[in-house]
Amino acid sequence: MKNDIKQNTDTLISYLGGEKNIVSVTNCMTRLRVNVNDETSVNMTQLRTADDVIEIIHDRDKYYEIVVGPGKSKKYADQCRERGISTGGDKSSHSDQEWGKNKSAMRSRQKNSTLRTGLKTVGEIFVPLLPGTITAGLCAGFAALIAQVIPDYTNSTVWSIIYQLLMLVNVSFMTYLTAWAGYRAAERFGASPILGGMLGMITSLDGINTISGLIGLYDANNPLNSVLRAGKGGVLAVIVGVYLLSIVEKKIRSWMPESADVIFTPLLSLLACAIPYILIIMPIFGYISSGIAWFFSKLCMSESLIVRIIAGYISTALFLPLVAAGMHHGLVAIYTVQLQELGYVTLYPALAMAGAGQVGAAVALWIKAKKVGNQKLCSRITGALPAGVLGIGEPLIYGVTLPLGRPFLTAGLGAGFGGALVTAFEVASTTWGPSGLLGVFVMTAGPNGPVKSVLAYLAGLLVSYICSFIITESLIHTQDVLPENVDHSKNMDQDRKQQPDFEKVTTGQIGFAESFSTVHHGETILLGNPNEFIYMIKDPSGLHARPAGRLAEIVRGYDCEVTVNANERSASAKSPIDLMNLGAGQGSVLSIRAEGNQAQAALQAVKAFLKENL
Repeated sequence: MKNDIKQNTDTLISYLGGEKNIVSVTNCMTRLRVNVNDETSVNMTQLRTADDVIEIIHDRDKYYEIVVGPGKSKKYADQCRERGISTGGDKSSHSDQEWGKNKSAMRSRQKNSTLRTGLKTVGEIFVPLLPGTITAGLCAGFAALIAQVIPDYTNSTVWSIIYQLLMLVNVSFMTYLTAWAGYRAAERFGASPILGGMLGMITSLDGINTISGLIGLYDANNPLNSVLRAGKGGVLAVIVGVYLLSIVEKKIRSWMPESADVIFTPLLSLLACAIPYILIIMPIFGYISSGIAWFFSKLCMSESLIVRIIAGYISTALFLPLVAAGMHHGLVAIYTVQLQELGYVTLYPALAMAGAGQVGAAVALWIKAKKVGNQKLCSRITGALPAGVLGIGEPLIYGVTLPLGRPFLTAGLGAGFGGALVTAFEVASTTWGPSGLLGVFVMTAGPNGPVKSVLAYLAGLLVSYICSFIITESLIHTQDVLPENVDHSKNMDQDRKQQPDFEKVTTGQIGFAESFSTVHHGETILLGNPNEFIYMIKDPSGLHARPAGRLAEIVRGYDCEVTVNANERSASAKSPIDLMNLGAGQGSVLSIRAEGNQAQAALQAVKAFLKENL
């Protein structure tokens, strides 16, 4: 296997344009996160078909997320590091000029991507911290179970040592979480990582309380009510403070003589940022953090059972669509804020049910695919299900439900019931990251005690499996999972017999509705309106996740609205989820209409994309 990973890494690097084209590589549990210098050197077609590659997510300039699955992502990242490829902290790979170009390119490409880019940045800061987050959370979970299951553990030397060791591991991470976040934020924003770590460390030191007392901002009787205290603002304050540090450091370095740079630039940068950070940023973001923690704790642990149930259902049902839209990264900041402010996370247990919904939907799809002899789909599901049950959802999402479209949504609708049950029983977690069966040992922080919280979590998983299975079984039809080689063969033969005269279509002698059944396969036909055309899909996979995402990226670059109609449904071309929900497979006819200043240019780009990809 090791030799395979080495060989496959060489292949991936070559498809990414070679080592010189790769700026940095990091990894999370299932993905390689790659920044490149030149997108034109990346062979996306070959990259998608490479061994171990489940999916490619390319939602902004010069940045690729390569989904390879649990365990493998770390092995690939290690292979890249052995080849001398940066892990993201090497500032020599990023000049200030290049950073500015990347930022401008992102903004010009997607006018409405500011929020998504900001959330993505938050995710990039915290993803490398995930191993520590999970380890600390699991240790806290095990310690909580020991304390409840063995109440007199302090009388046993062995259990006391085990308990203390677990808590030491947990405290080692949580005490210095702001320092880890500061270090990562500095790497992301282009500041000196060690300075970012120091700024984050300052946040948690007792000296903050001394300063606060000297200027009258510290409440000695109730420190938690202080305007300024140690830890105030948490990771949100650190991220903003380090962003300020990156700006100040670059400004100072721009005029500092090279002979004095190594000594005075770090000193002046940190001192210049420390005062506004402590006196302004920490208090402001302290109240923001407290507000976020209060809101989600009241939502998921409301005194009203109805509020908890509704909050759990809606948040769980919407979670995976948020993932597909790239809007889920900001949740990491919410988890972290809750963990720092409350000592536990209330939102994550419900969202962990979303993966269980994928499992239930996949089982329903497997039964339907088995009936129609779709062995390829059955094989994909069989290979992905074990990982899904353990809480690794990417193989099921990108290999099964998302490409099919509607099952991705039915899975979320079913999972919502599990999320509602979990919030109804006020389950809380000691961390985020593990889900499925692997998440059992971190779901121990609810007010009802560790054991009851774990049992409620397991019940939520079971409910998610069952409800997603039932909804998918009811709403997904057999023809939706037919083998690709049989899928539309009869329809295509019929279409060939009914092909019209192009002149009659374009001159209006054949009506618009009639032309839907008589369009030439795989060609565009202009209608009477110059801002509209129709197109029949020829690709066997249809309008699934990858082309929907790429088409949305193209359309967002134009100042106009583009609408796609198919199967008596309508969708905005700027929304990948809406496009996938059209259920447009091979042989489906798309009607594309554009309105706005750049309508004609947008239609030309859409035509070119459809002809090349669908």
